[in-house]
Amino acid sequence: MAPSVRLSPATRSLFDEPLAIAVQGLGPRQQVTLRTSLRDERGELFQACARYEAGDDGELDLARCPALPGGSFSGLEPMGLLWALQPQKPFMRLVKRDVQRPFLLQLEVFEGHGEPPGRLLAQAQHERAFLRDGVQRVPVRDGRIRATLFLPPGNGPFPGIIDLYGTGGGLPEYRACLLANYGFAVMALAFYGYEDLPKEMKEFHLEYFEEAVNYMLQHTQVKGPGIGLLGISKGGDLCVSMASFLKGITATVLINGSVANVGAVLRYKDITIPPLGVNAKRAKVNESGIADVVDVLNNPLEGPDRQSFIPLEKAECRFLFIVGQDDHNWKSEFFAVEGSKRLQAHGKEKPEVVCYPGAGHYIEPPFFPMCAASMHLLVGRPVVWGGEPKAHCEAQIDAWQQIQAFFRKHLTGEPSGTSNKL
Repeated sequence: MAPSVRLSPATRSLFDEPLAIAVQGLGPRQQVTLRTSLRDERGELFQACARYEAGDDGELDLARCPALPGGSFSGLEPMGLLWALQPQKPFMRLVKRDVQRPFLLQLEVFEGHGEPPGRLLAQAQHERAFLRDGVQRVPVRDGRIRATLFLPPGNGPFPGIIDLYGTGGGLPEYRACLLANYGFAVMALAFYGYEDLPKEMKEFHLEYFEEAVNYMLQHTQVKGPGIGLLGISKGGDLCVSMASFLKGITATVLINGSVANVGAVLRYKDITIPPLGVNAKRAKVNESGIADVVDVLNNPLEGPDRQSFIPLEKAECRFLFIVGQDDHNWKSEFFAVEGSKRLQAHGKEKPEVVCYPGAGHYIEPPFFPMCAASMHLLVGRPVVWGGEPKAHCEAQIDAWQQIQAFFRKHLTGEPSGTSNKL
């Protein structure tokens, strides 16, 4: 019988779900190379490959057979062919721009372990989707708000969350819609570099974010009395500012966020928080022209930079800090520790801090490949983000569960151990 690829689920799965991969019909102990390919919406190609040897029965199950040295990864890695995907052009990061269309994953099986690969023995296609059936995608243009709201199927109201990304700007929707698949009403909120919003990160007015919070609090499908905030990178310190000054926030999750205001002036009513000072001379540039900017920001505990520290002790919510301990964008662990100290010094409850050794800056939903380096809009050149691919992948899987459990506990009152999968 001819070799064939067996996938489970067979034709389509959600991007954050595991995919079981097996090859049947090979010869006993036959050596093969498996290769996955995926193109993003811009046509950029991402690939991973691994070398395997079939069992005595001619079966190759990635859940039981370790990858041999010489490919993108080695060892027992059932999802390695997804998390090890790498751009064929340097400094590209895999992001999903249109969540209504799945990524198309190509899987090929080649004879032998040669370079280039041998004869094509079998191939398959699989859709990696972002929207579960029944989840509604609702564009929001209300007042100044530029956002997309994702509503789960079924009768609400649902626990509500506002989701913010970082200095890339625009309106990334993929994390918000994946989260909505699990029973949350999630608003992906743009704050600059989108439609008629400011083109540059010069100053932000918290009144804009307040409009979004009030929109969620008043929405008939959002369960009160408060909502959650989820932010990564610059989106993280914006969430800290929202939690500190705005009403109606119950739970805030920061993924490698800062507790100091970074990159732009922040204004709210008569309050102004200056951005944390920077010293570009502290950037280290390697021979390939890639910068390591981890030491560029000033210390928010010293001198005039103390004015940039966000007064998170004013917040009436619970905090969860997700920390990649190999983050090279900035010192996320230091920020989490200092935020925790400040909360406790003001008699507030100690926040949850979850640290991941070997994880870099961009802790994304599960199975997004780690981006080691890419262009940084503010730095104007490629920067290194940190992380080791396998540890980073494991961090993403765990952090995704931690985030959902935290929101479920604080927004619905359910114990964190219970899952509310649709």
